Amino acid sequence: MELLILLPIFLYALSAEATIFASVRDTDRRSLRPGHEYYVLPLIRGHGGGLSLAARSNDTCPLAVAQESSEVSDGLPLTFSPVNPKDKYVKMSTDLNVWFAAETICVQSTVWRLGDAEATGRRYVVTGGLKGDPGLATVSNWFKIERYGESDYKLVHCPSVCRFCKVVCGDVGVFVEGGKRWLGLSDEPFPVMFKNAAHPVRL
Repeated sequence: MELLILLPIFLYALSAEATIFASVRDTDRRSLRPGHEYYVLPLIRGHGGGLSLAARSNDTCPLAVAQESSEVSDGLPLTFSPVNPKDKYVKMSTDLNVWFAAETICVQSTVWRLGDAEATGRRYVVTGGLKGDPGLATVSNWFKIERYGESDYKLVHCPSVCRFCKVVCGDVGVFVEGGKRWLGLSDEPFPVMFKNAAHPVRL
C-alpha cells in the first residue's frame, strides 16, 4: 500500500525536475543551442523591439543592455553559454553567460553582468562581464531563463555557481528612462521569446 502511495509522488517529482531543466525553445519550437545566435524579443507586441547596446551616460562607454524602442527592430543577436560546457542545449533554470554577437568601440566584452546598485537603488544589466570561470569573482555574470506562465519565458538573475556566496536574485525587467528602455532587476518581469538570428523575417 505504501508503495502505491509513494509512486505518484515520485512520478510528480520526476515530472517537475524534467520541467525545470527542459530545453528552452525558439519561435520555431526548436531547442536553443549554445553558441548559436538568437534575437531576444518581447513576448507582447507593442512593447518595444529586441535588445541592443547603449551608453547610460554622456560617455560613449561603458555600454548597458537596452531594448529597441521600435517593435520592428530585432536588435542585436545574442549567444548563450551554459555553465556546463558539455550541455548541447540551453536549459531552463541553469546558469548561463549571455553576450551580444557584435563588435563595439568600447574596450570591454559584450558579456552581460549585473551592475552595482545606483543611487536610485536600481541595478541594471550592463556589459563587460567574463565568460566562464564560475565562482565568487564572476557571480554577477550569470543569468537564467525561467518559465513565465505555462509556456513562455523570462530572464532572471539568481546565480547558483557559488553555493556559499550571498547573491542578488530577481527578475530582469525594463525601465524607461531618458527616452530609452533599460534592462535591470525589477518586480515586473520582461516576458520574452527567442528567434533564430538566421531567419530574416520576424515571426
